[in-house]
Amino acid sequence: MPKAQGVAGAPCWVSLLARELPGAQDFYGKVLGWTYRRAGLGDDFSVALIDGLPVAGIGALASSLQVAVSWTPYFNVTDVDEAAARIRERGGTVGVGPLAFHTGRAALAVDPDGAVFGIWEGSVRSDWSMGRGSGSASLELRTRDAVTAGRFYSLALGWEPEGEGKLRLVREQELSLLLDGDEELARISGGAVQAAPDPQIRPRWHVRFNVKDVGAAVETALASGGSLVPGPDASVEVDGATLRDPDGALFTVTAAS
Repeated sequence: MPKAQGVAGAPCWVSLLARELPGAQDFYGKVLGWTYRRAGLGDDFSVALIDGLPVAGIGALASSLQVAVSWTPYFNVTDVDEAAARIRERGGTVGVGPLAFHTGRAALAVDPDGAVFGIWEGSVRSDWSMGRGSGSASLELRTRDAVTAGRFYSLALGWEPEGEGKLRLVREQELSLLLDGDEELARISGGAVQAAPDPQIRPRWHVRFNVKDVGAAVETALASGGSLVPGPDASVEVDGATLRDPDGALFTVTAAS
């Protein structure tokens, strides 16, 4: 299991907080073609694989942590306690943790607009790639104001302003892009979320998984108890569709480039 220190502030993992492991494994195995291996964190954790490479984690923790079933991105930090303090100082909330795990410590946080994310202090997987290849994950924060959100995450996670440092946040038209050198790690889009606290459209981090055939993935999800998200994302486009798994967790499938 390759490990590395990782880049501070960069996305380092995505994980599903599920109610129970076998059902979640069965659903995502059918829809996304995942296989699994144990994560070394007990019987309630597994690592999802595509072609032997890690894609995501699934942990049956939603009930024990009293949180909603959801996909959550984690960002690497050098000190989880200091990062948690910065999150609180900038108007965010630390809802769970920091908690000790097998190879590090983690916390779940909520940004000032209500989007949930995680922070992780410890070793990270060097064989996990962001947004490259079939099955890999990419991240997009859909929020009310991309500039304000970008400022929060920059201060909380140590992202550098545009043009400075290796890990930096760059404004590009209506988007803010988190770049590691020239590689895009995540994006922040604003203006698409309404003011009303509708759970369908509230600010959130969207986790996207690359698939070879979007239509086939959607068809399999619907046949396996999932649903297509109503509203603007309801039509199945060639390049992507947003779905809910049988327990309500949102995720997006996109065409692998």
